[in-house]
Amino acid sequence: MEQIKHSWHGGLPTLAAIERFEKEKPLIERIPQTVYQLFVEAAQRYSDKTALTMIMTGEEDEKPARLTYTELLKQINRTANLFAEIAGTGTGIAYILPTLLETQITLWAAETSGYAVPLNPLLNADHLADLLEASQAKILVVPGPKVAPQIWEKVEAIRTRCPYLKVIAILAPENEGNSSIIDFHQSIARQPDQELSFSRSEHPDRVVAYFHTGGTTSAPKLVAHTHTNQLTAALGSAALLDIRADDILTNGMPMFHVGGAIVSSLAFFLSGANILIMSPAGFRNPSMVQRFWRIVENYKVTVLGAVPTALSAILEHPISGDLSRVRLAITGSAATPRALAKRFLEQTGLSVHEILGMTESGGATAIDPAGVDATINCVGLRLPYTRISIHKRLAEGKIGEECAANETGILVVSGPTVSPGYLNARQGADNFTDGYLNSGDLGHIDADGKLFLSGRSKDLIIRGGHNIDPVMIEEVLASHPAVAAAAAVGQPDSYAGERPVCYVTLKPNQTVTAEELLTFAQNGIPERPAWPCAIHILDELPLTGVGKIYKPALRANAALRVITPLLTEVAESTLLDIKSIDSGAKGLVIEVQLSNDNAIQAVNDILGRFTLASCVRIASSDVYRQQQSRHQPNNVQFRGYIK
Repeated sequence: MEQIKHSWHGGLPTLAAIERFEKEKPLIERIPQTVYQLFVEAAQRYSDKTALTMIMTGEEDEKPARLTYTELLKQINRTANLFAEIAGTGTGIAYILPTLLETQITLWAAETSGYAVPLNPLLNADHLADLLEASQAKILVVPGPKVAPQIWEKVEAIRTRCPYLKVIAILAPENEGNSSIIDFHQSIARQPDQELSFSRSEHPDRVVAYFHTGGTTSAPKLVAHTHTNQLTAALGSAALLDIRADDILTNGMPMFHVGGAIVSSLAFFLSGANILIMSPAGFRNPSMVQRFWRIVENYKVTVLGAVPTALSAILEHPISGDLSRVRLAITGSAATPRALAKRFLEQTGLSVHEILGMTESGGATAIDPAGVDATINCVGLRLPYTRISIHKRLAEGKIGEECAANETGILVVSGPTVSPGYLNARQGADNFTDGYLNSGDLGHIDADGKLFLSGRSKDLIIRGGHNIDPVMIEEVLASHPAVAAAAAVGQPDSYAGERPVCYVTLKPNQTVTAEELLTFAQNGIPERPAWPCAIHILDELPLTGVGKIYKPALRANAALRVITPLLTEVAESTLLDIKSIDSGAKGLVIEVQLSNDNAIQAVNDILGRFTLASCVRIASSDVYRQQQSRHQPNNVQFRGYIK
């Protein structure tokens, strides 16, 4: 494992510099063979240097928990030995954990003894059980009821469905009377810490993890990661961010997400840096947001890491600490609104460097590099040893020929970060082809090799054949002084197919009406078809587990807003329920429940006006009366709805 510092020989990080970097050495000479070997070499090189710092409150007198690189390796050894003793090598170890020191240990130990299955605690018990069954995990690591009672409630439901699981609990419940519950710390304390007690033949392309991708209200996909996938992404991140051994990073991302695990952890371990864990709940913990600037000063932070929604919340609090040690601000998981990037620069003097990371490409794909001022709305250059290209978008999201420079199309990724695919190969038929990843992201690459994204292909609002980029609407509304965040989606329209609507939240102590925001949007959006037909002010926007705005829920809400009044008018006396459901490949589906079939024809006539799939159910019957509208669905992937 080589030092990454000074990779660019004192020059600027450019595409030409990346190409020189690749020619100097092959990838195999720049990364360890396995993730475990990374920790062995890091312990040898950095030994008593702090690898992880865990804070709970951020208060001035807090005494944080710390692990050195030597201690981290010992804990990984002990935990991997425990996993192998319980379930053998090569088996799946799942975890449902908040962000703790034990979460880091569990992930890397699982990848050492078998393969890890990180799970989002916000998923419901049935979806978690589905993922556990699909992954064939034999061990489940969880917090005990005193650590996280809400998670423990789900664990008890999961154990009913998956009684074969060996459950390891951090602070296991007393008097459980069930031999399947094992105490984490008591058990690893009995294991050797100097070396692994098992041996197995390792290959760089062995699958070491299945990270799930998708929303919080439908069964997500399990994405395979190999040693090489993760280590190449870590190397590229460390190089483009110029991560140094004296860096201290604020990591408030969850460890079921590749942003928290790969870019904000593994890449920093590769360089011997110190990762500051921002409490078990990350930036969902109000204390981390309120005390952020004091935390930065007290812990001598050099790299600010936070998702855009967290950055926006942090900026609502006056800067009260010394930022002189901070050399870099990084963000990812979602595009940073232009207005937010400008506001952050004005208030802190730091430009925000964006990272494009996808679960399907090892956790990192492109980075707006350190060493130069960030380019707003740019995710920068490709990682070393990878390739990115922009291709024309064909019907149903298929990719065509490569686009010219600055021409918008679908981003395609290839190289050693690209996952072998989904555990369920049928789910990836449109994503993985001959080692190429169809990302589904729309964007363009300029003449300097910089990548600019303009949203997801499925997020495009198509109004009468006119493609509307929601970012255009969102940036204008986000620039209003009262608006904290904005998300534009398409609302079904019987004539135009879709019309844009926008959902916004307001900054604290700010007031503005939807009508005022509509006027503001119309004055700022140059394309009249992109003018939103409605603006809805919410207390909060639906978010994924990593703080990314969850547009499927907004699209569903928009559909219900237009369809519910129409159905109520024709079927009020028989209408029991209307909701949106995820039908997989069909996209957004409206499901209607009637008490009898008196109004079924009128309901179907109304639903048939829209470019949606739909089904009608009669309460007295178990049979769904299904119909497809005369148009094809618009392939919106929906996983929930707001009433």
